[in-house]
Amino acid sequence: IRYWSNIPFITMPLSRAHGKSFAHRSELKHAKRIVVKLGSAVVTRGDECGLALGRLASIVEQVSMLQNQGREMMIVTSGAVAFGKQRLRHEILLSQSVRQALHSGQSQLKDMAIPVLEARACAAAGQSGLMALYEAMFTQYSICAAQILVTNLDFHDEQKRRNLNGTLHELLRMNIVPIINTNDAVVPPPEPNSDLQGVNVISVKDNDSLAARLAVEMKTDLLIVLSDVEGLFDSPPGSDDAKLIDIFYPGDQQSVTFGTKSRVGMGGMEAKVKAALWALQGGTSVVIANGTHPKISGHVITDIVEGKKVGTFFSEVKPAGPTVEQQAEMARAGGRTLAALQPEQRAEIIYHLADLLTDQREEILLANKKDLEEAENKGRLALPLLKRLSLSTSKLNSLAIGLRQIAASSQDSVGRVIRRTRIAKDLDLEQVTVPIGVLLVIFESRPDCLPQVSALAIASGNGLLLKGGKEAAHSNQILHHLTQEALSMHGVRDAVQLVNTREEVEDLCRLDKLIDLIIPRGSSQLVRNIQKAAKGIPVMGHSEGICHVYVDTDASVEKVTRIIRDSKCEYPAACNALETLLIHRDLLRTPLFDQIIDMLRVEQVKIHAGPKFASYLTFSPSEVKSLRTEYGDLECCIEVVDSVQEAVEHVHKYGSSHTDVIITENEKTAEFFLQHVDSACVFWNASTRFSDGYRFGLGAEVGISTSRIHARGPVGIEGLLTTKWLLRGDNHVVSDFSEHGSMKYLHESLPLPQRNAS
Repeated sequence: IRYWSNIPFITMPLSRAHGKSFAHRSELKHAKRIVVKLGSAVVTRGDECGLALGRLASIVEQVSMLQNQGREMMIVTSGAVAFGKQRLRHEILLSQSVRQALHSGQSQLKDMAIPVLEARACAAAGQSGLMALYEAMFTQYSICAAQILVTNLDFHDEQKRRNLNGTLHELLRMNIVPIINTNDAVVPPPEPNSDLQGVNVISVKDNDSLAARLAVEMKTDLLIVLSDVEGLFDSPPGSDDAKLIDIFYPGDQQSVTFGTKSRVGMGGMEAKVKAALWALQGGTSVVIANGTHPKISGHVITDIVEGKKVGTFFSEVKPAGPTVEQQAEMARAGGRTLAALQPEQRAEIIYHLADLLTDQREEILLANKKDLEEAENKGRLALPLLKRLSLSTSKLNSLAIGLRQIAASSQDSVGRVIRRTRIAKDLDLEQVTVPIGVLLVIFESRPDCLPQVSALAIASGNGLLLKGGKEAAHSNQILHHLTQEALSMHGVRDAVQLVNTREEVEDLCRLDKLIDLIIPRGSSQLVRNIQKAAKGIPVMGHSEGICHVYVDTDASVEKVTRIIRDSKCEYPAACNALETLLIHRDLLRTPLFDQIIDMLRVEQVKIHAGPKFASYLTFSPSEVKSLRTEYGDLECCIEVVDSVQEAVEHVHKYGSSHTDVIITENEKTAEFFLQHVDSACVFWNASTRFSDGYRFGLGAEVGISTSRIHARGPVGIEGLLTTKWLLRGDNHVVSDFSEHGSMKYLHESLPLPQRNAS
């Protein structure tokens, strides 16, 4: 490192020592100095004459946002030639029209041919206008921009390199955004540069290598290359088998087939990759992404800096295991093999997993103890979540019992015929159950969820991706290992995958071509985030568990306190725990009401008063902030209603369609409640805590769904199946069934095959 004008610069880019590039996308949020390279296809309009002003304004807004966060932003831009071409064409047309009008004296002009415009002349005409546009846009965000024009020779001349380096550092020090472009008006013929192994460092043909060279010279943390494709594909984009490469590693070039370059610009993807690898070797992280897509261009730069899965990320650190995309493909292949097994074989796998849970309980509990100790030491989990995280011998025994129930009930789940129809003579139609495909189950603080969900996926023949919370990492690891051990007995080890990479949940939710259904298991906030992030993938679950118990005037004194205590106090962190207690107005100031309040106080339940309840009291508990609150702890709201009808209306207005209960001895009132409450589970004289797959006899559940399509309530094996149609014919064609055809539709219902009695 030498010094010039008190500013350090590097004479040999590849020997600099500012540190290694980031190993993972999640680290990109720490990038301080960033170069954004805007390709010609990003900056110019589709007709290649003029600039894409809306797109450019969005890019300037994102760069300004990052600059105002304290980052040092630089832009390498194309567009001068396109902008100049637009101006020159306008001038030529105007000039021709004037001359033609003077020459002919006619008001009607003939078609005029526009000569081919030389690129250097276009650049000369466009540079000032392009910079004026950038300045006007950045001014809107109180940011100053400065233009720097360079040529290839500026990097070969030692003094010019020093000057360029010093100028850029001084601009960054003053919080100015440098906008760098090749001086295309005077650019000499391209010269090869050994540093880039044949790729021209900077020339009119290649702004990519200019950005790479600049990024390395300036010790930049991140180089973002925006083009008109999503990133790097393993074959030319648009071809049938082309797949976007999420992470590209040095040495992977042989596995990539490059296509043609973009409609404008001179680089092409091969040049981008070579430049990116050169920058990566120099210690700068690189992402190549699409800057033209209307749905993502408005936030593509900020998404990349936040570590989101956008474009292709270049990394020198290759993970030891498979990528999440590879895991999803393995799960799909394994799931299909699993579905093809005999029902008895799938049941054997689940029975074996149940045995392993009890046989290996010491190892499981030891791993769980590590998770609990780490969580307590870091203090990052609330008490309800710590309870969910904790495993015990009794929990493992209950898990094993539940798994055996699943195994017993799975004998005829896949391939069961649910409808048979004779369409015509020798033309029979069947509707049969089949797996959904690949499930993504995201859960937090619930390691017991892993074997439950795995068993249900195995029973239903689905491939499974599991993403557990890092607070349960040790527990999840051993439970997944035992699951794969059980799967190995019939050669389907890969059907259940545990995602251990640093994938963000939001990125997993974008894998719509690999995942068929997302099932979140956790807090209401987690479920809401996943429902918001899911792109084209259905989400099964409930965002909240706001469960009600309504105490009617005809309620039994003996039943009321038992059911309320069990619903609220047995496991207050559960999604099926009581959150709002509705009391009929006539029960206020009665012995029954006093018993309810005394019981809640003994159980140390904090009471919040609904607005109507508070109006009846001189000294009331704290008034509830919202009647749509899921406390998840020893807290609940009490509200007063005038009738069962008002109770139903309250549930519909403030509930989450999860589980709601009526306590009454009046059968007519109970039936009204059962029929009119529109929730997934509605009970009469029973605790809300019965809303559970194990208690329903499903063995276990992947979750409780409050949606109205496909599955609702506790979701067991049946909820993880869909159907397909099988039609068996003998040379049948539709034309035979026309008005003058030889065949007629019968549409006769046929008896279903006998179900397996076991």
